[in-house]
Amino acid sequence: MEKDVTELLNVKDLKAFRTFLGLCAGRTGQLLNISTLANDCNISQPTAKSWLSILESSYLIFLLQPFHQNFNKRLVKSPKLYFYDTGLLCYLLGIRSPDEIILNRLKGNLFENLILAELQKKNYHQYKHLDYYFWQDSNGNEIDILLKNNGGFDVFEIKATETISAELFKQMDRFSDLAAPEEVKKTLIYGGRQNQNRSKYQVQSWKDISLQE
Repeated sequence: MEKDVTELLNVKDLKAFRTFLGLCAGRTGQLLNISTLANDCNISQPTAKSWLSILESSYLIFLLQPFHQNFNKRLVKSPKLYFYDTGLLCYLLGIRSPDEIILNRLKGNLFENLILAELQKKNYHQYKHLDYYFWQDSNGNEIDILLKNNGGFDVFEIKATETISAELFKQMDRFSDLAAPEEVKKTLIYGGRQNQNRSKYQVQSWKDISLQE
C-alpha cells in the first residue's frame, strides 16, 4: 500500500503519510472533517484532500454520504469515512489480536466498518447499484444505513452487541415518525447469531449480511 499509493501521490514525507493513515483509521465511522484531519497531521487541506482522493480511488477507503432530505430538521452534510479492509484498519490502529478488539474503545466503529465494507463489496461484485447513505440531524439522531426506494425507505441500525434490547430500535422508530407517511422498513444488524422476524422489525445476524436478496 505504501509503495503503490505513495508513488501515485509522489509522497516525499513517508512519515507524515503514515501518520495520516493512522489518523484516518482513528476516524473510521465518524464524520470527516478535512480541516481538523489536516491540522492534526500538520499538512495543508489541499494535501489532505489529494491523499483522501487517492486512497478512495485505490479502494482503500470509501466515504458514505449523508442523505439530505429535510424532514424539517437541520442535517449533517459531511460524509463518514470507512476502510474496505478491516484487517488493514485494525493494523493501522495497532490491534494485533481478537482480544484487543473486544477491549478497544473503537469496537463499535470497527463492527460498523465491517458491515458497511461487506455491503459495499457485495454492491459492486453483484452489480446491485444500490446507493447507500447515512442520515443524521443536528440533534444527534442518526440512521447508520439508509436506502431510498420508490415506496419509502429501508433503514438499518448496526450494533456490535450480542444482546437485543428495545433501546436498539429507538433511532429507527424516531426516523420512521419523521418520515411519515412514507413507509420505513427497519432492520437491526447486530453481533449475535440468530435472525428474527418481528412485527415491526427485521433482526439480522452479522454472519448473514445481505440487505436485499
